[in-house]
Amino acid sequence: MTKTPYDVAIVGAGIVGLAHALAAAKLGKRVVVIDRDASANGASIRNFGFVTVTGQQAGDCWNKAARSRQIWADVADKAGIPVLQRGMTMTARLPESESVIDAFLKTEMGTGCDRLTPSEACERVSALRRDAISTALYSPHEVRVESRKALPRLAAWLEEVHAVDFLWQTSVHAVSTPRLDTSRGPLAAETVVVCPGDDRITLFADRIAPYQVTRCKLQMLRVTPQRPVDLGTAVMSDLGLARYLGYAELPEAAALKTRLDRDMADFRDNGIHLIAVQSADGSLVVGDSHHYSDTPDPFIDKAVNDLILREMEAVLDLGPYDLTETWVGTYASSPNRWRLTDKPDDATRIVMVTAGCGASTAFAIGEETIADLYG
Repeated sequence: MTKTPYDVAIVGAGIVGLAHALAAAKLGKRVVVIDRDASANGASIRNFGFVTVTGQQAGDCWNKAARSRQIWADVADKAGIPVLQRGMTMTARLPESESVIDAFLKTEMGTGCDRLTPSEACERVSALRRDAISTALYSPHEVRVESRKALPRLAAWLEEVHAVDFLWQTSVHAVSTPRLDTSRGPLAAETVVVCPGDDRITLFADRIAPYQVTRCKLQMLRVTPQRPVDLGTAVMSDLGLARYLGYAELPEAAALKTRLDRDMADFRDNGIHLIAVQSADGSLVVGDSHHYSDTPDPFIDKAVNDLILREMEAVLDLGPYDLTETWVGTYASSPNRWRLTDKPDDATRIVMVTAGCGASTAFAIGEETIADLYG
């Protein structure tokens, strides 16, 4: 190997891998993306497609989300990815929730957001149960794409416009930059970025182990109302104020968490909070729950789904609806960090988002990694 045919090889074609491919391609690098599946099949297509800024943890995570939101707007337009919804309405039923919203609006992260009366909230989201909310937080910053369609379109655009090569159905057995040993034979690249999703074992297991990464299983549902419903914005509820760290780490959130632990223990024990977003066909993607294990089981627990639907029905009046899909997603999780970038050597990086915010932050992380590699 006297000459490296690629400048950057990226292992993993989820949103984190594609974000790195975009950042490298923008610098004029010759890029190859390698994935063991025929198309993206992990967390990146099993989530809400909800690019969330508001509520992300203050500091690095919120900053990365704000920057990624800017890149998403540009990429969606250029790649022909429909933005199906804009904005987010966080409904509140409890006085403790109102205190959290008021405190959040006083922070830098609350810039551009507003507190809404029940009437104002129902004007934005006509399906809200007006008698079930006391106030709401509105954010204009969020966008929503259909992730299972957006990821393949993003990969195709990178290939068509930025000349990124893709090696699908190709496993990488070992990385010793500039050499990668793959199921198609050896490959060479000047730099390598490994974006393994929640796979902590196949590559660099010894490097990943100290970060105490485990896996989070979440249950997701698709609900199809039997009559037309226009959701307007993405919708969340009080439970999100106690889970998303941009709210939950505020001092004012302590009273809310105490009340929810007492009054909604089943929801809290199953890591449930409500997100409802709408697809182009009128159906809603609704979730989700959180259970942690090194090897999560693949089975859907009806009792957990029932809790998610109960929270949805407490906030939204959809009329009769059909439960048309349910599925399990997983993502990497760490108890003490929301992301990690490890450096086995000067030319190699391991990048993982260890919280459920990869779609919201990956583009900015990709910029950071490629800038670090190429200055």
